[in-house]
Order: sequence, then C-alpha cells, then structure tokens
Amino acid sequence: MISANNISLAYGKRVIFKDVNIKFVPGNCYGLIGANGAGKSTFLKILAGLSEADSGTVSVGPRERVSFLKQDQFAFDEHTVFNTVIMGNPRLYEVMHEREAIYAKSEFTEEDGIRSAELEAEFAEMNGYEAESEAAVLLNGLGIPEELRNKQMKELEGGDKVRVLLAQALFGNPDILLLDEPTNHLDLKTINWLEEFLSRFNNTVIVVSHDRHFLNQVCTHMADIDFGRIQVYVGNYDFWYQASQLNLKQKQDENRKVTDKANELKEFIQRFSSNASKAKQATSRKKLLEKLTIEEMPVSSRKYPHVVFKPERPCGDIILEISGLSKTVDGVQLFKDLDLNVRKGDKIAFVGGNGLAKTTLFQILAGELEPDAGTFRWGVTITSSYFPKENGSYFDNDLNLIEWLGQYSPPTEGETFARGFLGRMLFSGDEATKKTKVLSGGERVRCMLARMMLTGSNVLILDEPTNHLDLESITALNNGLISFSEVLLFASHDHEFVSTIANRIVEFTSGGIIDRSMSFEEYLENEEVNRTRDQLCQGHADLTL
Repeated sequence: MISANNISLAYGKRVIFKDVNIKFVPGNCYGLIGANGAGKSTFLKILAGLSEADSGTVSVGPRERVSFLKQDQFAFDEHTVFNTVIMGNPRLYEVMHEREAIYAKSEFTEEDGIRSAELEAEFAEMNGYEAESEAAVLLNGLGIPEELRNKQMKELEGGDKVRVLLAQALFGNPDILLLDEPTNHLDLKTINWLEEFLSRFNNTVIVVSHDRHFLNQVCTHMADIDFGRIQVYVGNYDFWYQASQLNLKQKQDENRKVTDKANELKEFIQRFSSNASKAKQATSRKKLLEKLTIEEMPVSSRKYPHVVFKPERPCGDIILEISGLSKTVDGVQLFKDLDLNVRKGDKIAFVGGNGLAKTTLFQILAGELEPDAGTFRWGVTITSSYFPKENGSYFDNDLNLIEWLGQYSPPTEGETFARGFLGRMLFSGDEATKKTKVLSGGERVRCMLARMMLTGSNVLILDEPTNHLDLESITALNNGLISFSEVLLFASHDHEFVSTIANRIVEFTSGGIIDRSMSFEEYLENEEVNRTRDQLCQGHADLTL
C-alpha cells in the first residue's frame, strides 16, 4: 500500500494540490487523470520519491518496493538491454553483480565462500534464478526481439528504448507500480499485451494515460485531480465520466432550485414588506432567505476546446482515385501498386505496423511528396486539409497566435475574429498574444486544428492528431470528427478514437493492403480478415495501429 498524507504543492500563487490525503491499496489499478498542467506526472514523482511536495508525507508499506517508469532514454546507454531490465529491481541487480564478481575470482577465499552463501540465499529469496526467463518474457511481450537483448541500450532506436524501460518497470513483481504514459510508442498488439499483464497484476498500480480504451481496460478506480484535490471514483474511465457529469449536474440543479426559491422569496418581500397585514409573513420570508446558501462551485481545471469542422460544400461523386501508387524511402519499399477508391461518406482509418508508410501516403496526397510510380486524382468538388504528424515548420516564425491564425483566416476578418476563434480553442486573453515559438506540443496541435477548421474543407487528412493532447481535447476532437459529415482519412494509435470514428479500415501489411468497410471492432474480430492477413504476411500477423 502507498498513501499520501496532507500533500500540498504550489507554484507561486498557483495551487496544484492542497492537503491531499489518499490511499492506494493492493489489488487495484488507479487511473490518475486531470487536465494538462493539473499535476498528474508531478504527483507520480512525489509518490516515487523523485520530487518533493511543499508539505505532507508519502508512506509505503514495510519492505515494499516502488517501481517507476523512467522517461530518460539515455540513462542506461552503457548497459545491455538485459541488465537494464534487471535494474528494475536494484537490490537484485546489486546481488547479481557482486555474486558474479566473486565467482569470477581466480582464487576463492573462505570469506568469499561465506559471502557467496549469503548472496545465494538472498538471490533465491528474490527469485533471482527466474530473473533471466522473466526478463525474456517481458521483452518478448513488449516486442523486443532476442537478437537485441545483449546489445547496449545506446544501439537501440528510441521506440525500442521506451519498451525496454517499460520492461524494467514491470520486472520483479514490484509492490507498487507507477506508470506515466506507458502506451506511448506502443502498437496495438503490445498495448493489448500490457493490458493483459496489468489485469493479472495483483499489487498496486497507479497509471497516467491519455488512452481512454486502455484506462477502461485496466483501471478499477479513477483518481481525478481537479479543484486542487484528488477524488477517487470506483470503476473505469467511462464510469468516472458518467459519475462526474452526474455529480456536476446535481450540484447545478441544487443551486438552480436555491436560486429560484430565493428569487421567489425576494419577490414576496418586495411586494408585501410595506403591507401591514403581510408584514409578519414578509419578515418570516426574510429569515428564510438569509438561511438559503448557494454552494460555490470551484472553477474546474478541465476545459474542452470547441472543435467543429464545417465543410463549405458536400463532396461530389468522385472523391479520390489512387492507381498503382508506389513509394520507396531510403531503400525500403513502403507500398507498391497501391489501388484505392475513396467513396462518399468514408471515414477511413489507416492501420498497420509501418507508420512511415501511412505518413508517406498522406504526404503524397497532400502534395508534399511525389510518388515513384502511379497516379492519384481528387474529384473537382474536393477541397482537402492536411494535419501532419510533425508540425514544427508551421511554427518556425516570430508571430504571435493572433498573427499566426490571421494567415489562415478570411481576408475580411481581423483581430477580433482571430481572438474569438482562439478563445474557442482555449487561447483566451493574453494567451492569444503568445509567440508561436514557445507553444507546447498540445497547444500546437490545437492551433493546427483551428487552421483546419478555417479551411471549410470537405476531406480531412489527419496523421496521429491525438498526439500531445489531453483527454479533454481528445474527447472534443473525437466528437468533432464523429459529427463531420464528409470524408476522413486518418491514422491514430488511440483505440477508442479509431473505434468511434472509422467506418472503413485500410491496413498496411508486409504483403499488401487489406481494405474492408466495417467498424474497427468488427475488423479486429473478423475471421476472414485474419486469414487474409496471414496469407499476405506468410503467417505473421502485423496488425498494429
């Protein structure tokens, strides 16, 4: 068990937490949620002992080990992959290291014999003899092939390093497991493996994630950071959302009833306070009015941007025709002889293990790259707008947000229009005059979405649009795209996002594409699709988001 006792933290006048008291008990998985800047990652670091609160203490059960998912990809560069995983249990790694050093000696003293016996006992107590097989199971589940396991961490790609660090956090059955965005850089297959692992995990888990489907699958409780405190709800993310909305509505209804009653009493008092026959009743009602109190509702840190895409005209019969499209990058063939006909009403999710193939296809369709072979043709009624995965070039300037958005606004509109539009995307007041160079990743995404909304396009191309967004912004974008009446082409790692939007799935496999008009959940469960994938990939399924 781990508990926070009277934890308070403030940055200047801004209160993050105030007198937080909370216990996290074994057997439960807690999803730690809250708006960007609410303090989720900071609270995890306080629990892990990596950051200090202004006041309060963190208590951990005796002899219990806390494991924290580390974010520094370079901290273990000089260590092998296998040793990096074992370091998830620091004491076991120390014992292994000392044990190996003794056995490597050419001369074995009596003291060495006594010490080695002590180490062997401790090693066995910590299940050291199973450590290698456990590390192999974790690495295999997280998609790290055997040939990488004896390499140094500095030889690995960034995405593989992240997976090894996740294996490190999971290693050795920790008593308390703290995970900050564990699904980042993971494909669907690996996320499913992690979901199953955590479902079987019997100790305490506290996880921060923007993946709603993941939270729904693994969480037994939600710990909601808002109003400077942490409120625990029983159930997964969907249960929390329903409960929190119901709680908010009840408070609003209660306040509304109190307000209506107060207005009624005020009206009576005003009408009859000077009437002698009604004076006693008026006085009585004054006393009632004094007793009525309207509960002050604190301002939530949660804010939902206003994401609405309004096409200026509907799509005609011809949307997009792709014929024989091929592209090779750095000697790697991404796709060959790709044929695709996009129809009215299509909301196509492009899935598959090769993210570069999806990004490259979108860049070709947006006119940023040329194909090696083949053609594509947009219909005459089509106007498209593109959301790239990497957006740095759009913000490499010295403009403020009003000026930046003005580049994409109608020429007849001025600063007032830009401010209003930015306000709906959560840039109000002085926020609208921020320089683009200082924007966070999430702020840049909201700017790019605002730019797309101003185009009035009837075809939207979006490459990983939920990256960097908080849950509130993801929900707003999700709802905006569900409501969009025309055509979508998009890629996303967010299971819930794909499930609720797509009506057609195009999967890139190593042997070609699979194209089916059905929901994502139907696609995942379809036996014919699975057989086709096996045939294309020669028995190696590679469905990932």
